[in-house]
Amino acid sequence: MSKEILETPPQASQNGTAPTPNAAVPPYPFTAIVGQAELKLALMLCVVSPTIGGVMVMGHRGTAKSTAVRALAAMLPPIKAVAGCSYSCSPDRTAGLCDRCMNHGDGKRVAHKPSAVTIPVPVVDLPLGATEDRVCGTLDIERALTQGVQAFAPGLLARANRGFLYIDEVNLLEDHLVDVLLDVAASGTNVVEREGISIRHPARFVLVGSGNPEEGDLRPQLLDRFGLHARIITITDVEERVEIVRRRRAYDADPFAFAAAWEKETAKLQRKIKGAQKRLPDVVLPDPILYKIAELCVKLEIDGHRGELTLSRTATSLAALEGHSEVKLEDVRRIAILSLRHRLRKDPLETQDDAVRIERVVDEVLA
Repeated sequence: MSKEILETPPQASQNGTAPTPNAAVPPYPFTAIVGQAELKLALMLCVVSPTIGGVMVMGHRGTAKSTAVRALAAMLPPIKAVAGCSYSCSPDRTAGLCDRCMNHGDGKRVAHKPSAVTIPVPVVDLPLGATEDRVCGTLDIERALTQGVQAFAPGLLARANRGFLYIDEVNLLEDHLVDVLLDVAASGTNVVEREGISIRHPARFVLVGSGNPEEGDLRPQLLDRFGLHARIITITDVEERVEIVRRRRAYDADPFAFAAAWEKETAKLQRKIKGAQKRLPDVVLPDPILYKIAELCVKLEIDGHRGELTLSRTATSLAALEGHSEVKLEDVRRIAILSLRHRLRKDPLETQDDAVRIERVVDEVLA
């Protein structure tokens, strides 16, 4: 058997772009979701600035958690990727590339840019029953038997590079998969050592998880990896509940017509997000605001420094989304609960809700 390790690329359409999952039926439009402002804001902020670290969405069943995440793909501006790359490497970057894109397949680093294609931002589902081989990738048995070569078949982590990895019911995920995700999320690289193959490839993605708190808690190590934590509750306003049913019935009756009716709103949101992404590097975070952020984390007794980092990144992302050139105290106020509620120390004797505790300290520090 040849010692050369090949990679089995994912199937692509004839025009060189990756196939869109469930292309036959358009997903429910993100802009058509009624209410759940906290969830939608958290997702949009992570789209503008993936460095925030993803979103953990916990809430009651049937509150549009998975619907919102799956609708995410339709509102994301497309990206450029190296043609034929299994990991959707960016043709404009020189760092964080896979070996093939770095060496251009011949072992020699090249100065010219490889050919590029435009693809949708990857939004990959990680099912609870997935095996570690399916998630990380493994030896391509078919090519090994038919061609006599060691071929690597990329897994879900490879497909999610530069995109979003979505885990529904993340609190029920197997412990060994949680360990894998922790390692990859920390390093941005997936390492596969099995069946005589040794592969390292980029795996930088925004982790999005959803779950029902009644079905169990998430391991603290994984919960800490999520930048934001959105809590979703059942809508109690009668008018909004009626509107939810109306829109869902219209979508079920004719998904294409319903998606077309919301196409203008979706395009408007796409332009807003794209503008925020371009504006983000120029948004200024003044030192007085940074001191307030640090003081907020100290008073809330947040362990580590991820609290300050997440608050800074999220507030900057919100400022960019709102069209501001500088972060304001109001930006910090709006995202404090999203950024810190899952970082508070757990006190079994504490009777106050986490959000109430944060609001109280925010009013004190940011007054």
